Amino acid sequence: MRSLVNKAQQQIQDTGRVQLFKSYRPEYADGEQKRDFLYVKDAVQMTLHFADAAPQASGLFNLGSGQANTWLTLTNAIFSALGREPRIDFIEMPESLRGKYQYFTEADITRLRQSGYRSAVTPLGDAVRDYVQNYMVPARKLGE
Repeated sequence: MRSLVNKAQQQIQDTGRVQLFKSYRPEYADGEQKRDFLYVKDAVQMTLHFADAAPQASGLFNLGSGQANTWLTLTNAIFSALGREPRIDFIEMPESLRGKYQYFTEADITRLRQSGYRSAVTPLGDAVRDYVQNYMVPARKLGE
């Protein structure tokens, strides 16, 4: 599965637009479905924390930013990182996904914090800007 940032950047490059699924729940407007997006650099730092904190940090941990953001917030950050005005089309969700689609996810990172992890999570806009401008546009990989 490909990240929306990667997929959206390609859509913007090819068409100048991004496609997002329409909402099929009245309590969520189109694009207002929420996810807990986590930057891979933060995921790596959290994982390294567990390597350093062992054995007191053992068991299952939820990793995430601890804050849900909308698909619109993410998509607008991608357009901003590319210096473009947002152009978003809301498309039909495949029938096979409608009953399974998660409209809200947010990691409870209490156990992570209790394990001694104190680093701030990269704000979504900053994470998207870094990823798009420093890796996707110049076609670089982490570590290059």
